[in-house]
Amino acid sequence: MKPRKPAVGAASPPKAGATARTASDLIDERIRSLGDWRGEVLAEVRRLIHEADPKITEECKWIKPMNPLGVPVWSHAGIVCTGEVYKQAVKLTFARGAFLADPGRLFNSSLDASTRRAIDIREGEALDAEAFKALIQAAVAENLRSGAAKSQGRGRT
Repeated sequence: MKPRKPAVGAASPPKAGATARTASDLIDERIRSLGDWRGEVLAEVRRLIHEADPKITEECKWIKPMNPLGVPVWSHAGIVCTGEVYKQAVKLTFARGAFLADPGRLFNSSLDASTRRAIDIREGEALDAEAFKALIQAAVAENLRSGAAKSQGRGRT
């Protein structure tokens, strides 16, 4: 079996003479590098996520030569959501979004997926901050609930 690489942002050892960059540093750099409305949206979403759950952790995953800063990922007891940036939209994909109530009707993408749901934010669109924070809190609660359900099933015969 081939050994797996550690997740970036989790803690890859820095090369000799290099300084380690945290996931937060990579996300900061990603926001700065965009230099347009998408960076502003990503920064605002990030702020709201941390307001909704101060215990959330940031990671950068799926780093590739074509995407050297990776994809911002926010986690608490599992992935809560990712922040992907495209030419026409900032996409916030909720890993277990299909299991969440969405009274603010924020989900507008991946609506037919069995597990995930997403919010595409296009230039000029506003995000309902309170509904979004409630969705983040619901996603964390779902992760904690589903994690607890999994752990309760372990060890039983």
